[in-house]
Amino acid sequence: MRKPVLFSWSGGKDSAMALHALLHDPDYEVVALLTTVTEGYDRISMHGVRRELLHRQAESIGLPVEEVLIPPKCANPVYEARMAETVFRFRERGVLHVGFGDIFLEDLRAYREQKLVRADMTALFPIWKVDTRELAARFLADRFRAIAVCIDPRKLDPSFAGRELDASFFRDMPCDVDPCGENGEFHTFVFDGPIFRAAIPLQIGTVVQRDSFVFCDVLPGMNQAR
Repeated sequence: MRKPVLFSWSGGKDSAMALHALLHDPDYEVVALLTTVTEGYDRISMHGVRRELLHRQAESIGLPVEEVLIPPKCANPVYEARMAETVFRFRERGVLHVGFGDIFLEDLRAYREQKLVRADMTALFPIWKVDTRELAARFLADRFRAIAVCIDPRKLDPSFAGRELDASFFRDMPCDVDPCGENGEFHTFVFDGPIFRAAIPLQIGTVVQRDSFVFCDVLPGMNQAR
């Protein structure tokens, strides 16, 4: 019998590739997506993507999405309490595994594992320690498509906001920027690829700077981004 998994879903490329790996793993069955949404903004926390687009992703993937609502500039104890409440509900339903798209941040992995141990649950990391250059190449080879929606201008030029992650995107990145943005250089919204039944139509909106980050607003639309 396949083991049920709750998958931590950010809507970005690392989540998409990790989910893709889990969906093809005969030992596991992903039963739901878990996403934090900022109250009042109705957007995916940190990435700034509209809630409607999160729902469109989940619908196209064919999985329910479990939202954890957190306040703006959420204090860590509040985040942990709300996340734990949700995770425990799945634990009571017999879900003993939670999947993540982390790649090489040891402290983040240890933090996740520590929190899940308290719930008698196990963390899964399907793309852990895969070279990020290899992951970027795999992303393109698997025909995933994504938009850069959040840029840290201290690490990457703001002009990358709103660009599609095609070959030129990775080619134009400075050599000191991780190809997958694993150090927080950029975050993405995935709108097409092998995990989706159909591409998610979208339009590129305005680019703004807020809280030291540059965000590109992505809008639900009728035409795919070019």
